[in-house]
Amino acid sequence: MRFALFYEIPVPQPWGPDDERLAYEHTIEQAVAGERFGWDAFWTVEHHFLEEYSHCSNPEVLYGAIAAKTERIRLGYGVRLMPKPYNHPVRTAESVAVLDLISNGRVDVGTGRSSTRAELEGFGIDPHDTREMWQEAVGHLVDCWTNERVALDGKHWQMPERRVQPKPVQRPHPPLWGATSSEDGHRQMGRLGLGLCSFAVGLPPEEVKKKIEIYREAIGECTDPIGATIHDEAATFTMAVCAPTRSEAEETARESFEWYPAAGARLIGSVAEWMTERNQDLGNYGYAADLKAIDDSGGLDLLTLEYLTETGACVLGTPEECVEACRKYEEAGVDLLLCLVNPYKVSHEAVMQTIELMGTEVIPKFR
Repeated sequence: MRFALFYEIPVPQPWGPDDERLAYEHTIEQAVAGERFGWDAFWTVEHHFLEEYSHCSNPEVLYGAIAAKTERIRLGYGVRLMPKPYNHPVRTAESVAVLDLISNGRVDVGTGRSSTRAELEGFGIDPHDTREMWQEAVGHLVDCWTNERVALDGKHWQMPERRVQPKPVQRPHPPLWGATSSEDGHRQMGRLGLGLCSFAVGLPPEEVKKKIEIYREAIGECTDPIGATIHDEAATFTMAVCAPTRSEAEETARESFEWYPAAGARLIGSVAEWMTERNQDLGNYGYAADLKAIDDSGGLDLLTLEYLTETGACVLGTPEECVEACRKYEEAGVDLLLCLVNPYKVSHEAVMQTIELMGTEVIPKFR
């Protein structure tokens, strides 16, 4: 199992005039430390309008800065939002290719469709269109990378024949991943031959395993991948804090580990509320209604640090305890563990400590 640093880039309120700049400065410093201490990759989200939760709206610029300061660590879009008008597939192809060139072939491309009201409504996107737009965009992306010249003739994007340039270093193209939370989405990623980003924070590894098994069964039957080849790796993400003592780890993590899953669930649940207001069937956003129902019942308040640790739904504690927690994800079939080292208010110093301790005392156990 490989390990990636994973970032939302939260900026808690009240905001000072330098807080966002410092958030990015610290993130870059942490990525460089990740390379130094043996981490395999650095991934971030792409989010828009999610105040406090994520100020990472234009991550490819950040990836370029990190690529210039590193030589080995891989850089992951986690994920690129594909529906129109977030990102045109040609612009995505160009962005990824430039990053792949300047990083000398270190890019992974996670793709997704978005699942918050703030973003979908903000960009004027009908939730019912997101899955088909995502799939069409991924197909165009592959065509742009693998053909000398390409014309787009889809439902959502059209373009006369052009040479989309530059081309990426990795051939036939950088590894492609698809993000999902639902069981149906896990099947779809497998059927399309995409790497899996199984995104559901606060889920015990035993539940992650069930979802990965759904994916594995589907990808085993894939004969016509959407990419040039089948990519059969599975990734998931978890919150992670490692410290010399258990008490220090718990003190560092408590507020952030309890805030983040509840905040994320409420953001996703907002889609269900919005679609209900629009008299829309939830369709493949049914999982958002499940989260809204849990919130309405007070269930999100039960996501305490004790619950998360007792169920193994986070990586927390001393290096020895973190090894034990990570083993459960390895046993669940995870190939790449994305570690959210600052879900909300974990200090820069504490994040740097997690990066060093996991890099020197946890990750080597998985080599």
